[in-house]
Amino acid sequence: MSVLAVGLSHRSAELSTLERVAVPATDVTKVLNELQQAEHVSEAILVSTCNRIEVYAVVETFHGGLNDVSDVLARQAGMQPADLYDSLYVHYAGAAIEHLFSVTSGLDSMVVGETQILGQIRSSYATAREAGTVGRTLHELIQTTLRVGKRVHTETGLDQLGASVVSEALAAAGDIAGKHALIVGAGSMGALTASHLRKSGIGEITIANRTEARAARLAAASVEQGVPAKAVQMSGIADAVAEADVVVCSTGAQAAVFTAEHVPARAGRPLVVCDLGLPRDVDHDVAELADVTVVDLETIQRRMREAGTPTTERQTAKAAGIVLDEVREYLAGQRSAEVTPTVTALRRRAAEVVDAELLRLDNRLPDLEPGVREEVGRTVRRVVDKLLHAPTVRVKQLAAETADTDYANALRELFCLDPQAPAAVASPTATPKDE
Repeated sequence: MSVLAVGLSHRSAELSTLERVAVPATDVTKVLNELQQAEHVSEAILVSTCNRIEVYAVVETFHGGLNDVSDVLARQAGMQPADLYDSLYVHYAGAAIEHLFSVTSGLDSMVVGETQILGQIRSSYATAREAGTVGRTLHELIQTTLRVGKRVHTETGLDQLGASVVSEALAAAGDIAGKHALIVGAGSMGALTASHLRKSGIGEITIANRTEARAARLAAASVEQGVPAKAVQMSGIADAVAEADVVVCSTGAQAAVFTAEHVPARAGRPLVVCDLGLPRDVDHDVAELADVTVVDLETIQRRMREAGTPTTERQTAKAAGIVLDEVREYLAGQRSAEVTPTVTALRRRAAEVVDAELLRLDNRLPDLEPGVREEVGRTVRRVVDKLLHAPTVRVKQLAAETADTDYANALRELFCLDPQAPAAVASPTATPKDE
């Protein structure tokens, strides 16, 4: 079993394709279940953000797993798998681990160094675990991934230079200090937007959300931070827009929630509308309105290409070096772990042989003194332990150092072990709790 990563992002696909493949929060569990029920997939995690959709799966075979995952993504998008292939990137085994570590570290983000992806990976893991599609392999991988992401930001300062998609969108709105903002959507992106607005000196915030109670909680959090804020129903967007200077939409809805009908005449007063939804939250007609500027993900991509990233080559190189070191260490640990059940099965088999021979000794010498019998037993076990110690320690070291040799199979062949014995030793009944 190996890890397969299949996805598409701002680097590989047009925004229109990303919009079609995007999985709304309400459908994530359904898609995860479809993935796990596929023939060649045993575990799966789905990462769906404003600029990437990725599946990390534990699969039996590369081609079988790729076909299964591609079929599920295409079905979600209402497309044929062949129509999706040109937009997909695929990573397998060690390459999949390296990609995941790079993504979580912010090295593959639209804005290099942004830290929001850490929370998104953590949230995706929690959702998949609740859906029952996470086993031991992905559990251990994600725990390591989150640690690597934190290490990269701590040791390189990449997060201090890297902005987020939200901050880049707001940068297009210019100086918003003292102005009025409307946030449409009170999810994680809405909360991040509110945080950036407060840091930018916004004068007042209005929050609209399908669930008004959630909007009220986010508004209350802003008030606690010293920024006046209020919550309104989605039906009150038009009135809120009349007061606003900047609007940020990030709802995760499948259709536009902000249209030209929501924008009253501005009478020369400019309005910047930031659309961070995937699919789009803002209808195309809004951009045609007088005094209105729409900033969407394509606009942000273009700004980033023209301005370049704020990171330095030294920090990026250091971050990439940390990722490679962590990948090597992780893969070495995995190779060592793969041979451990066979080593355990070998020691168990040796113990069975010792017990059988001591029983044979008892039958041959029934009058042997108990003390002598115990000493003979200890001696035989010590001899067997010493004979097995060096080769079993060394085989773990060799397995960690190279992937070219199947040391577990070599042990099974050399000592005539039942092929099912290591599997019985290794099979987990449940994943451990998060670290």
